[in-house]
Amino acid sequence: IEFSGREFALAMDPQQRLLLECAWESLEDAGYDPLNYNGAIGIYAGAAMNTYIFNNLYPNRHQFDPNETLQTLTLDSMGGFQLMVANDKDYLTTRISYKLNLTGPSVNLQTACSTSLVAVHVACKSLLNGECDLALAGGVSVRVPEKQGYLYQEGMIVSNDGHCRAFDAEAKGTIFGSGVGLVVLKRLEEAIADRDQIYAVIKGSAMANDGATKVGYLAPNGEGQARVVAEAMAIANITADTINYIEAHGTGTRANS
Repeated sequence: IEFSGREFALAMDPQQRLLLECAWESLEDAGYDPLNYNGAIGIYAGAAMNTYIFNNLYPNRHQFDPNETLQTLTLDSMGGFQLMVANDKDYLTTRISYKLNLTGPSVNLQTACSTSLVAVHVACKSLLNGECDLALAGGVSVRVPEKQGYLYQEGMIVSNDGHCRAFDAEAKGTIFGSGVGLVVLKRLEEAIADRDQIYAVIKGSAMANDGATKVGYLAPNGEGQARVVAEAMAIANITADTINYIEAHGTGTRANS
């Protein structure tokens, strides 16, 4: 099956399209035209689970192939290779690199809830290593249908009443939403020299894993989290008493707060 431009757009996971739009807007805000930029621009990003293909494309697959009579979901029955390219996470960042002429590294990262921050960490390393001159970093999570609810399961992470109460004694679980975001990163001395608009400076970052030292696979380890925070502070050469604002992963679950 060959998709037209319109058909391909309809078949594409909205997460891929929205991240592409966000990439252009981010570079535009930073004052850079990627199609005429002299250096290498990299992109590091990730996406949440694709719900579009299951909740929209599969039930309406006959619109793509009127002769499709299969009752089971197969890649070929839904458009084959083109549908895979339009929906698989593997093509999330490379599509943006292709459309915007980004010649630096194009890396799709998947680390669940930490994906966007891990993307920022890896992008910083790439800049410091000279692999690119500008870097886009972030992620996207869009649920389809947009206003779909969820089924509460005892002992799982979602709230039983639809409310997220982060850092509250009454916390009963998290809720999910949709969002997309990217930041444009550049080596500080070059950003200053080029008189770029600088929103913030990343002094240091760190990344680690708890390994097996926790009560369960999905449970956090406070000591492991403390170690990686201390490592980031050491890299940034700052002390705890100089920190006056903390942004946290407020899930509203008992284990994670």
